[in-house]
Amino acid sequence: MEHSILSIIPPILAIVMVILTKRVLLSLGTGIIASALLLGKGSISETFLIFWSAVKGVFLEAEGLNSWNINLILFLLLLGVITSLINMTGGSRAFGEWATTKVKSRAGAQLLAAFLGVIIFIDDYFNALAVGQVARPITDRHQISRTKLAYIIDSTSAPICVISPISSWGAFIIGIIATVLASHGLDDISAFTAFIEMIPMNLYVWTSLLFVFIIAIRGLDYGSMKKHEERAIETGVLYDPDKVISGEVKENLPVSDKGKVRDLIWPIIALFVGTLSAIIISGLHETTGKASLMDIFGNADVALALVVGGLLGLVVGMLSFYRQVFKHNALQANWMVKAFKSGVQSMLSAVMILLFAWVIIDLIEQLGTGLYLGGLVERSNLNPIFLPVILFLGAAVMAFATGTSWGAFGILLPIAGQIIAVTDMALFLPGLAAVLAGAVMGDHCSPISDTTILSATGAGCNLMDHVLTQLPYAISAAIISCLGYIVIGWTEKTIFGLLTVGICVFLFFFMLDRRKKRAQI
Repeated sequence: MEHSILSIIPPILAIVMVILTKRVLLSLGTGIIASALLLGKGSISETFLIFWSAVKGVFLEAEGLNSWNINLILFLLLLGVITSLINMTGGSRAFGEWATTKVKSRAGAQLLAAFLGVIIFIDDYFNALAVGQVARPITDRHQISRTKLAYIIDSTSAPICVISPISSWGAFIIGIIATVLASHGLDDISAFTAFIEMIPMNLYVWTSLLFVFIIAIRGLDYGSMKKHEERAIETGVLYDPDKVISGEVKENLPVSDKGKVRDLIWPIIALFVGTLSAIIISGLHETTGKASLMDIFGNADVALALVVGGLLGLVVGMLSFYRQVFKHNALQANWMVKAFKSGVQSMLSAVMILLFAWVIIDLIEQLGTGLYLGGLVERSNLNPIFLPVILFLGAAVMAFATGTSWGAFGILLPIAGQIIAVTDMALFLPGLAAVLAGAVMGDHCSPISDTTILSATGAGCNLMDHVLTQLPYAISAAIISCLGYIVIGWTEKTIFGLLTVGICVFLFFFMLDRRKKRAQI
């Protein structure tokens, strides 16, 4: 069953079910069972053992505890409690009131969220959750749908991380590129230099960012996102209350009327500073000899750093809470229990979805779904002109089916190097960049992607609402990126690919704008 066409059945089954039923856990569970049955060749006992091994692998590995997964879960729970404390101290309320004097339009609120996404480029997980916490009070105040906020977060997290050398993504990718360059004897260029040169070649990133800023400024929404935005504007309902909302505090908590903006800002600053400091310290600890920024970020334990930052943010949030208790008499000390209980409960849905996603990703990896799809790309004997676009689409399909862009990086970057080395070396870096771009695109569209799940959690919206509203935007950006990669393959010039993307984006939104104006007449 492994490495064959059958290996794509479980992820396709899970994705189709989640789109049709909107029941994420049921759909992921079905995909998990299908994967285990294929791996166990129909044997019930073998299937159960494989399933149990995958579940156990979420928490345990050969060396002991799976610290990455456990720390990420702890961080989610900590963030839920911090959010509850910020709400109870009146920080969110005060920040929303302050923001109305500074951010006076829906476009301004969306642009603020987008700029925050660009600035916080250390790690996509941290980006997705931190931007959501800061931007949500402002976007809520301006009646921007939660799905719109999730789209902005998702389109400025992974796309920025994938072109940032000083990030957990950059360190991972540069490490793979170094291996690819060495395997082909390309010692005239360093992996870092190659990464920097590939940044303008990552067409999907630039297309996605253009989409985010143009849509925010001009309000040119389409597809199901338009319906969500219209509902938010007309009724003030920012999300479907009948659906499960990860990261949303469900209990009506008491809120201090003496809260200040600092009650929101300081816990977030503590979270950011604590995380960044822990990344640097852990990276230095694991680096021998002279440490560069790349070495530090590459060797850092980001998940542990998130927990450290979360604990520091929690301490600052608790200090703000007790200041409201003892200085302002606006809260009661025993309400701290409510804050912890409500915060943890708000994140349980996200944690469960993430756990299911990790299990199915592990089983899909055992099935060799990525290797099978990578082999299809490797065996495609088409004109070299089409290599960049083929690699882009291949990486998109792989990331969509496996729910991990990093898996697509690890499998397809070496394959892309092999294909291009025997066809046209002028397309070496554009081909590798196309893999990175395609993997991010597929990750954007996949409901089993952890980045997608955390973007919905950070925004406080339903996961499938986020997936279905973002999908038309991601596909539109992908089609334009494909045209750009065809031009790069034909001309072997990145500038012409970028110009193609720019012109296509302009024409696309020009037509949308004209259609919007005609509808208003």
